[in-house]
Amino acid sequence: MYSRSEEDHIKAVHGLLEDAGQASTTGIAERLRTRASSVTDMLKKLAAKGMVRHTPYHGATLTTKGRRHALALVRRHRLWETFLVERLGFGWDEVHEVAEQLEHVSSGPLIERLDAYLGHPRFDPHGDPIPDAEGRMPERLTAPLTEAAVGVRHRLVAVKDGSDALLRLLDGKGLTLGRTFTLVARQEFDGSLQVGWKGGGCDLSAQVAAHLLTEPIDA
Repeated sequence: MYSRSEEDHIKAVHGLLEDAGQASTTGIAERLRTRASSVTDMLKKLAAKGMVRHTPYHGATLTTKGRRHALALVRRHRLWETFLVERLGFGWDEVHEVAEQLEHVSSGPLIERLDAYLGHPRFDPHGDPIPDAEGRMPERLTAPLTEAAVGVRHRLVAVKDGSDALLRLLDGKGLTLGRTFTLVARQEFDGSLQVGWKGGGCDLSAQVAAHLLTEPIDA
């Protein structure tokens, strides 16, 4: 058994390694909104438990044991987010904090029944992949909307690092997961984009578009 703080640190290390390729003490502290000295103490504790490899002044990596536990936390979090949206009617911008609490419920049978109840989903409400019970991630080829070609139809399949504010902005523009649209124009001056779909469309800043992961749709 691990404390919530220990699990939060394990998951933070995993997230930073996935996003940036490294998990510095400062980066972990910023992600968890705590002091770097507290992170150092926790990393030493987790290293003693065989969960991380800690190099002073450089940060941490996960051991095989640590990575397996991190993926289990990610699996629980994303399954709970899916449950909250699909079964309890929460908005996709409302579920992160609740799932942060629920992910620490460590009952294996509960998580496997939850997975089966939801129909073994492969992606959560934000389009993030859900690891299976063995820690294997489903894959699909996506690219940021900023790299899309003008005139090509695309489908929105995920929102990368989506804050609640960004998700609410997308809701207001009518952009939800699964929405198909055509990239109508890209402005040379600032990289802003215009997208359109049957009966609607919207303008997007380059900053917002960089967070939207899409896949092209064959004509």
